[in-house]
Amino acid sequence: MVFRRGQKIELFRKSDDESWEPYMDQFVGLHGIVTDPDTAINDPDALVEVSLEGKGTHRLPQDCLRPLD
Repeated sequence: MVFRRGQKIELFRKSDDESWEPYMDQFVGLHGIVTDPDTAINDPDALVEVSLEGKGTHRLPQDCLRPLD
């Protein structure tokens, strides 16, 4: 899946990626908007910058995100 700027997403699960941090567990279930997509698909270093509702902007692994639109 290639994410695009402005796309609405849901952080629907914990990531299997090594960049996942324990504090990110609190974000599961939140919605947000992609602010800086990365064009590399399935690259563990290719994090997507997402603005999460009420939680600020974070760089998250792609495997925990799914599009809402």
